[in-house]
Amino acid sequence: MSKTALLIVDAQNEMFDAANPVDQSEKLLENLQSLLQKARSAKVPVIYVQHNDAGLVKGTDFWQIHSSLTPEEGDVVIQKWAANSFQETELSETLKNEGIQKLVIGGNQTEHCIAATTRRASDLGFDVVLVKDAHGTWDSDDFTAKQIINHQNELLSHFATLQGTNEITFEQ
Repeated sequence: MSKTALLIVDAQNEMFDAANPVDQSEKLLENLQSLLQKARSAKVPVIYVQHNDAGLVKGTDFWQIHSSLTPEEGDVVIQKWAANSFQETELSETLKNEGIQKLVIGGNQTEHCIAATTRRASDLGFDVVLVKDAHGTWDSDDFTAKQIINHQNELLSHFATLQGTNEITFEQ
């Protein structure tokens, strides 16, 4: 059986800010909390990826990981500056050092960081599970968030197994 980790990408306060939250933000938080609880109960490693840019400045409130998803002692937090969580970060090395072969991915933003990270994880040979109802985005000028999520789930199904939050079980 392959060793699994839960990878939570960009679950930062900015994405859940009341003034402009990702679509269905409360449901997304519930699903991410459920995944965390399942992973912790099974003693599966939890790895957070935290985005940094002009709007997400280290130490600011928007940059912080949402309080309902706070990392615990022993969790790994990776800092990134690009959509791809593997680009110029220690994520790949961390996973290799821990013997991780399977990643269960959730977080933000569907068409950017989730898509880039899912594709790169697949390219690197990881067995990838994208939690189809545990990643979020905003409406664009042309598409609703739901349309973007559904479209990306379809595209990413070529790189990952899609499962809903309720379907995810963790075993080590």
